[in-house]
Amino acid sequence: MRVAIAGGGLAGLSCAKYLVDAGHTPVVLESRDVLGGLVAAWKDEDGDWYETGLHAFFGAYPNMLQLMAELGISDRLQWKEHALIFNQPEKPGTYSYFRVPDIPAPFHVLSSIATSNDMLTWNQKFRFALGLWPAVVRGQQYVEDMDKYSLLEWLRRQGVDEGVNTDIFVAACKALTFINPEDVSATIPLTAINRFLQERYGSKIAFLDGSPTERLCQPIADHITQGGGEIRMNAPLKEIVLNPDGSVQHFLLRGLNGQPDEIVTADLYVSALSVDVMKVLMPTPWKAMPFFQKLDGLEGVPVINLHLWFDRKLTDIDHLLFSRSDLLSVYADMSITCKEYEDPDRSMLELVLAPAKDWIDKSDEEIIAATMAELQKLFPQHLTGDNPAQLRKSKVVKTPRSVYTASPGRQAYRPDQQTPIANFFLAGSYTMQRYLGSMEGAVLSGKLSAQAITTSLSAGTSATSEPATPKPLAPV
Repeated sequence: MRVAIAGGGLAGLSCAKYLVDAGHTPVVLESRDVLGGLVAAWKDEDGDWYETGLHAFFGAYPNMLQLMAELGISDRLQWKEHALIFNQPEKPGTYSYFRVPDIPAPFHVLSSIATSNDMLTWNQKFRFALGLWPAVVRGQQYVEDMDKYSLLEWLRRQGVDEGVNTDIFVAACKALTFINPEDVSATIPLTAINRFLQERYGSKIAFLDGSPTERLCQPIADHITQGGGEIRMNAPLKEIVLNPDGSVQHFLLRGLNGQPDEIVTADLYVSALSVDVMKVLMPTPWKAMPFFQKLDGLEGVPVINLHLWFDRKLTDIDHLLFSRSDLLSVYADMSITCKEYEDPDRSMLELVLAPAKDWIDKSDEEIIAATMAELQKLFPQHLTGDNPAQLRKSKVVKTPRSVYTASPGRQAYRPDQQTPIANFFLAGSYTMQRYLGSMEGAVLSGKLSAQAITTSLSAGTSATSEPATPKPLAPV
């Protein structure tokens, strides 16, 4: 079967990869000149990479790790010490470590909480561990049921000390969802915590050894083309054209540089676009269908990623760092954490500004100035005084609509990959899967979309019929 997939991010590439493995012929249509979507990266005029986001990989990303293993690129992940590291703003230049011992779950995480002595009091540790216990005992269904609460509401219901929220969850929520605990659904951080508690190496972090575009997306694209599929760049979807019965007749691509629009036909069609773009391109007849009306309850969150190149080293920590700043979320010195970006003498900090809704429309200069002011608090020994480190250059990457905004109640609006339209499917981390809007969620959504297609075809009926057993795919 020929399957046209709009969107060359991780969801679209994952879907195409598993369709090739199942014997189909996908055609990936990417609007830009670079693959990756929310993990895209580019080189500047000096040959330095800059990325859409700061991409950390977790041990609790089974589908991502399996995908990389199937492609033979697992060795491209640089695994770090099993720990979570937080800045201490009240003690500039110092850090709090939650080191996770190599013992069975869930005692490894509980032990890391108990043995970290410079952030939480013993009473806070006890209330924190006790509050997490329902997620351990009652599992993912309990976690899903907590979507009706914000994380802050859930913490208060569990009797978790407010200081735990201030010290840990503000930083964690901004890292996971780019919004604060009072705005995020409790389901999202609890899903991550549940994975960390239940999997021995779930919270262990890795970085790619180079840019996501070259070191992750390109191998997937190569696998697709070697399997008979096709990757087309600079091929933006303009319209989903329908048959009289409401099914997809073809994709209409927008002609670039004076070229005419182009019709792309296939047996089946997949949107691996972001939810915001999908809503814009929604055919009018579909807007009356309850399935597609659910998308009105979802919208992307603004995200700002920054790259700052300095004339000297600011840190020697080879890890992801939680800033605990009002302005910044997580950051890393990519000159240490990433092999291709290595520089033994100078730092390149990659940082996430979150929440970004009040900053997304500000100028790059304003954003850099505010970030540098925050960094002076974190690194006063390097950025203040008579001979401060100098910022050599900077790059700001804005994504006005990134992953879906994970506010309370959003789970009910997340659609399945299989739609009521017989020849049309969805992929994207906003679709229903057990992981949040993340790289893992995108890969899993693509795999589930491919599985829904093979299920539909093996049943020999429309996508709305009772599913049959699909051709085998890798487990999800």
